Amino acid sequence: MSEFEPARDAPVRDVSAEADVDDLDIEASLRPRRLSEFIGQPRVREQLELVLEGARRRGAPPDHILLSGPPGLGKTSLSMIVAAELGAAIRLTSGPALERAGDLAAMLSNLVPGDVLFIDEIHRIARPAEEMLYLAMEDFRVDVVVGKGPGATSIPLDIAPFTLVGATTRAGALTGPLRDRFGFTAHMEFYEPAELELVLRRAAMILDVDLRPDGAEEIARRSRGTPRIANRLLRRVRDFAEVRADGSVTRAVARDALAVYDVDEIGLDRLDRAVLGALVRSFGGGPVGVSTLAVAVGEEPGTVEEVCEPYLVRAGMLARTPRGRVATAAAWGHLGVTPPPDATGSVPSPLF
Repeated sequence: MSEFEPARDAPVRDVSAEADVDDLDIEASLRPRRLSEFIGQPRVREQLELVLEGARRRGAPPDHILLSGPPGLGKTSLSMIVAAELGAAIRLTSGPALERAGDLAAMLSNLVPGDVLFIDEIHRIARPAEEMLYLAMEDFRVDVVVGKGPGATSIPLDIAPFTLVGATTRAGALTGPLRDRFGFTAHMEFYEPAELELVLRRAAMILDVDLRPDGAEEIARRSRGTPRIANRLLRRVRDFAEVRADGSVTRAVARDALAVYDVDEIGLDRLDRAVLGALVRSFGGGPVGVSTLAVAVGEEPGTVEEVCEPYLVRAGMLARTPRGRVATAAAWGHLGVTPPPDATGSVPSPLF
């Protein structure tokens, strides 16, 4: 799903990395404007700085850029920074919006030299548009087909040199020909808690929130390594602090606020704990199939597999096996249940 719209009709969870409507409005004011302001991703920042500085010195557009990684880590922000660093305009769209080749041709024909075209969730672009993109990326040209059937004519149309910035949460879903046409590929990693504290302090300054160091530490620890989640939790804690406390976000206030919003010590929410609880208490720790697990918690299999499982696996709470999902010793311990001797993993794994 595009970062410009929610993944589902249901409200986005506080610990979901998908953007909701409120996120889109707030993120616009929180986005860093320059590469020097961007927090985290030091390796990606260094590589991107070299790519952009080389292009500036040559006076030519940089190679096409592919940014991959989980949602909420700053791919859209980096695309806007690329345009700002180059002093160029940016056109934004998403893969699902490009259903026909004509949609892409219209957008490409309106570009001016040096423009940046950002396509979010580029792995979801329709095949006819993707094939047109091949030629546009390599030769800055598109072939527009006029007419139908035997009388159809292909008219070559030159387009202005541009830089494509593609973002994807599923790099493996990209076709080989499209992936190979990007000159620079960067993978975004989850953030360390210390980096999230810097993100929170910057957001607190912009939003005028009295965020204390221990409060920032507490929120960062529960933010699942994702800046978007950290900023969302900061807004929820701010509401609690203004209504039920003196307005200052301390560790105690953050703990009380996140307890109200069902976000526990390591960032699990009600649905995450329901999945673990069903796996441990109803199925003895597994293995159990994802469809059966979804029925037990009253959710769709896709929600459990795509929304809950990635973080539970990364947190060392759940293991995927050929026979099904299995709770680890860390999951049993987190729920306060004594694990059986044959539980996967002997001790809880560190989250970061």
